[in-house]
Amino acid sequence: MREVVLDTETTGFDPETGDRIVEIGAVELMGHMATGKTYHQYINPERSMPEEAFQVHGLDDDFLRDKPKFAQVGQAFLDFIGDAKLVIHNASFDIKFLNAELKWIGLPQIPWEQAIDTLEIARKRFPGSPASLDALCRRFNIDNSSRTLHGALLDSEILAEVYLELIGGRQPDFGLSTSSQSESGLGGEEWTPRPRPVPLKSRISEKEAAAHADFVAKLGDDAVWLKT
Repeated sequence: MREVVLDTETTGFDPETGDRIVEIGAVELMGHMATGKTYHQYINPERSMPEEAFQVHGLDDDFLRDKPKFAQVGQAFLDFIGDAKLVIHNASFDIKFLNAELKWIGLPQIPWEQAIDTLEIARKRFPGSPASLDALCRRFNIDNSSRTLHGALLDSEILAEVYLELIGGRQPDFGLSTSSQSESGLGGEEWTPRPRPVPLKSRISEKEAAAHADFVAKLGDDAVWLKT
């Protein structure tokens, strides 16, 4: 099953009052695992950047001036996402902007049912608790220290980790999927996951590791941990 974790940055909150998309970032998942394939595009919004938006993502007029307009990249974006489920935090916001931009250049709209809203999932799983991306990173012990400003690709990469935790862990089907290659969207090409460029940090503290070692030592030579 192919999914695309997606995020956008914009000039504001409402495309109907003139706000535009300035950045799109997306990460491909296959069978709930990152493939290493990404989409990232800065976009010239054809308008000035409000100070409030600049404080959020740090993208100013000078930086965006020579970037392509949405009309130049819209089709390539649609080609990348295809019919994959789109994993988005607060999906109504991003889909609203994407569909506005697509409508203005005469390209097909993204169906609302194509989106999976991680904000909605988080609110159902943890009612009454903060459900922002930063709050979920703290809950799942996901390192987001590099997120000093919002960035579409970085936020997509972080959201991919959050999403996998929200649905029950990094390999919810335990690798027992029997889906055929044709169902994966890869035709006859066999897909295998790529290793992470940087291994995830261990979630076991030195104190916990020492306590476990002490516990195993008390079990004697037949302890199962000594045989693996």
